[in-house]
Parts: sequence; structure tokens; C-alpha cells
Amino acid sequence: MIDHAHDLESVRDATERLLTAVAKLDNASVTQSSRLPGWSRGHVLAHLARNADALVNVLQGRPMYADATVRDTDIERDAPRPLDVQLADLRDSAARFQEAGAVPADWSRRVELRNGVTDTAARVPFRRWIEVELHHVDLGIGYELEDLPEEFVVREIDFLAERFGGHTDVAPTRLTDGTRAWRTGREADSPEMTVTGSGTDLLGWLAGRRDGSPLTVHGGPLPVLPPL
Repeated sequence: MIDHAHDLESVRDATERLLTAVAKLDNASVTQSSRLPGWSRGHVLAHLARNADALVNVLQGRPMYADATVRDTDIERDAPRPLDVQLADLRDSAARFQEAGAVPADWSRRVELRNGVTDTAARVPFRRWIEVELHHVDLGIGYELEDLPEEFVVREIDFLAERFGGHTDVAPTRLTDGTRAWRTGREADSPEMTVTGSGTDLLGWLAGRRDGSPLTVHGGPLPVLPPL
């Protein structure tokens, strides 16, 4: 069972870590490149703020974005802003998300995200948690995958293994950190290969943040994953 209230608290904690870290930057640092190709740190911060508002739309029954171009246009518009404006926007948009999550609602209902993707409302807070944690890492300011909460690492592997599950371009694969195991890729009676590594390294590979070189693969080469 997804505990949306617990996940909202986890989002709050992750956001506080992010705000504390970002507050130590300066205006020049915000303009520097992030770890995401083509994006400055300002792009990442702008995306995080606008994503919070987009998920408020989802929770309140509106389209996540008004149209296909709005997301990218808003990020480009907001990326060059100075640090104090970025911080205020991050803080205010995060508060709006928490307020929307505190409204009594049917959390079992289906909601629509981008590109026709649907999910239960209860999983929206976890989706926001993903955004905050991984993009904090993407800023390249000292917060690494190894700093992620263990609960988050395990649940994000669950989430991504499910996301790639049934994907015809991904070989049937067993993932294991030595104590837990997951299945992903094409449907099959048994996996064609096994990928073993730490939870952090598995997550880094699945999330496209690492190349998977520390992982051990039996049964074939490391599968090439489609973009998220």
C-alpha cells in the first residue's frame, strides 16, 4: 500500500535538504552547468518549481501542463533568474504542493500525468519525491546518489523496474543487491541475465545517472535502457 501522507512528509524533508543546499550557492553558480546535458543549475531549479505546480494541477484534476510546449517554455523562461528568486519560487511552489496534498481526497482515484501516463493519486507524492531527490543530485553541488535515503533507493528501484517491465527492447533481467531482487524487461518465464550491484549503483543505472560500469552482469551484456 502506498502511504501518501508518509510520502508527503518525505517530500517535505527532501525539499528542506534541497533548499538548505541551494541557499549556499551564489548567482554565478546558478548559471553553471548541471549534470543534465544542456541544462544549467538554473534550468534544474526552474524545472523543480514548475513540476511542483504541475503536480498540483494533477491533484486538482487539471491537465499537468496546458500544452506540450508549456513545460519547456516555462523552464527556459525561469532558468536565468537570480538565486534569491529561484529559492523563493522553490519554497513557494513546494508549499503549494504540500497544501494540495493536505486536502481530503480519494487517493485511490486515477490521475493523468504527461504523455497520457496515468497513475493513482496516492503515488503522486512519491513521484514528486523522485523529482526532488534525483534533481538535487543533478545539481552537482555535493549531494550524491550515496546520500539518498535507503527507503527512497529501494522504492525507486521498485518504480523503475516496474517502468521498464514488459518493455520489448529490454531483455528479461533479474536485478539484485544481494538481499533483494527485482524483475524487469520483456515478459519471460525466466530472466535471461542477472545484474548485481549495490542499491545505489542499480538505481544510478536505471535512472540514467550512471553508466552501470560497477555492476556485475551474468548472461549477456548490460541491457541498454530506453530514456526515461
